[in-house]
Amino acid sequence: MRYAYAITAAMLAGGATATMVLQAPVGAQVAQNAPGAIQSAAPRAGAPLSFADLAAKLQPAVVNISTTSRVPVAQNSGNPFAGTPFGDLFGQFGMRGDQQDQGGRPQTREATSLGSGFIISADGYVVTNNHVISGGPGGRGQAAPTVDSITVTLPDRKEYKARLVGRDVVSDLALLKIEARNLPFVNFGDSTATRVGDWVVAIGNPFGLGGTVTAGIVSALHRNIGLGGAYDRYIQTDASINQGNSGGPMFDLQGNVIGINTAIFSPTGGNVGIGFAIPAEQARPVIETLKNGGKIRRGYLGVGIQPMSEDIAAGLGLPKDTGEIVARVEPGEAAARAGIRQGDVIVKVNNKPVTPDNTLSYIVANTPVGTRVPVELIRDGKRQTVTAVVGERPPEDQLAAADNGDNDGQGTSPSQGAQSTRDSIGLGLQALTPEIGRQIGVPATVRGLVVSSVDSNSDAASEGIQRGDVILSINQRATLTVADATAAINAAKAAGRGTVLLLVQRGAGGSRYIGVKINAR
Repeated sequence: MRYAYAITAAMLAGGATATMVLQAPVGAQVAQNAPGAIQSAAPRAGAPLSFADLAAKLQPAVVNISTTSRVPVAQNSGNPFAGTPFGDLFGQFGMRGDQQDQGGRPQTREATSLGSGFIISADGYVVTNNHVISGGPGGRGQAAPTVDSITVTLPDRKEYKARLVGRDVVSDLALLKIEARNLPFVNFGDSTATRVGDWVVAIGNPFGLGGTVTAGIVSALHRNIGLGGAYDRYIQTDASINQGNSGGPMFDLQGNVIGINTAIFSPTGGNVGIGFAIPAEQARPVIETLKNGGKIRRGYLGVGIQPMSEDIAAGLGLPKDTGEIVARVEPGEAAARAGIRQGDVIVKVNNKPVTPDNTLSYIVANTPVGTRVPVELIRDGKRQTVTAVVGERPPEDQLAAADNGDNDGQGTSPSQGAQSTRDSIGLGLQALTPEIGRQIGVPATVRGLVVSSVDSNSDAASEGIQRGDVILSINQRATLTVADATAAINAAKAAGRGTVLLLVQRGAGGSRYIGVKINAR
C-alpha cells in the first residue's frame, strides 16, 4: 500500500485532554468546543441542515503548518554522461553534476511542505502529524532532509515560528509550541463512543488552499491499513481528505476532536472517499506525555508475528483469523522468558482476543510495562496459558537494525535428481551444507533444507518461494533431512490436510511462515 497508493496525512492529533484544559475564573477564555459553547450551532439529529455554525466556531482553532528544509540534489542530474566512462571527464571541465559544488561539498536545495494542525491550549500548544514536520524520508543513499523552520499560520493569517516540543514516530504524532496568548483552542472528545454511520467534519489545509471544511460519515472503525505496528488502527471516513489535510482534526457534531486525519487510500493521489484518522483515544495519552516532557513507553513481548492467513491456518488445522503465529522469538525478552516458542499461535493476551481488528501488537503496546499478563496460545493443536511480564519496546531504529528483512538468495546449483518433495509441494530440496550456507548468506547457526528447484506451476512458486530459500520446518517439525520433509508431508496427507506450513528463511533476514498447498497427485 505504501507504494501502490498515495498515503497522505492530515493533522488532527490535537492533544488537549482534561488535564490540559486551563482552569480559570468565571469569564475567562474557554475552549471553542467547550460543553454548551456550540449547542445551538450543532445540527439537529438526522441529516444536518447546515454545518456553517459548527464550522464557524471550530475553524479559528485549526491552523496551517509549513516547513522549510534542505534536501540533497539528485546526483549528477546535470550531466547527461553520468554513469558512463566519460562522466568524470566532463566533470573536470566544469560540466559538473548537481551533487557537489565547486568546493566538493554536497549540494542541497530548499524544499517546503504543507500540512494542518490544531491548537489545544490558549497559550499555543499545537498538535499535528509527525510526518508533517519531519522533512520526509531521504532518497536512496541520502540522509533524511533536516527541517530548518516550522511556521504555524492562523486563520487570520498571523504567522508564528513554532518550536518542536516532542514527536513520536510510531504513532505519527507531534506537538508544537508557538509564543502567543488568548488563542482559540479545542479539546479531545471520546472516540470510543464513535459509531459507524456518525456524521464527522474535517477541517484542514488541502493542497495548500487554506482552511477547508469537508463533511462525511464514519465508514469503519479499527481499520488496519497494512502499515503494521501498534497504531495501525484508524477511523475510516468518506469526508474528503487530501494532501495537506495531514494533522488536521476530525470533529463530531458536538465539535469534539475524535480523530487526527492522517492518510488516504487512493490510486490517483487524490480523494476517492477513503480517508483515515488516528482515534483520539490513541492520540490523547501520547500528546499528554509529550506535553509533560515524558518518555513514550510501550509494552513489548519480543516476538516476530504473522497474521493467520487462510493457507497458514489450513496448514495448522485451525480456523482462519484465529490469533497470530509466532515467526521468531527474541532471546532474553519477555516472550522467551515466558516459554513462548516459534510456531505458537497466540490467541489471547491479558484475556483480550487477538483478532485482525485487535492485533497482538496493539494489545501489547498498550499494556503498561512491567504488567504480568496471561498469554493463551495453541501449540501442537493444544491450548495452554503462560504468564509473561511485559517488557519495554526498544527504540524503532534499534528494532529496524535487528530486522534485516528478506534478502535475495544467491541461488545454488541444481540438485542432482528430483527430490521426492517436488511432486508433493513443487520444491526440490537438498541438505544445507556450510558451503551452501555461505553462498546463500544464511547465518552459520541455521539448520534446514535448501530449495534447489521450484516448479513454476506450483503453489509454492505463487507464494514466492525461491531457489536458495531454506526450509526450517514443515508443520512445525524440524527438517534436517529430505526424509524429515517427506515424513511431515505424508503425515499431513494422512490427516486429510491439503496444505502444509513451511517455516522459510531467506538470507540473513528473519524467518516467516508460508502455507503451501499439496499437489493432488
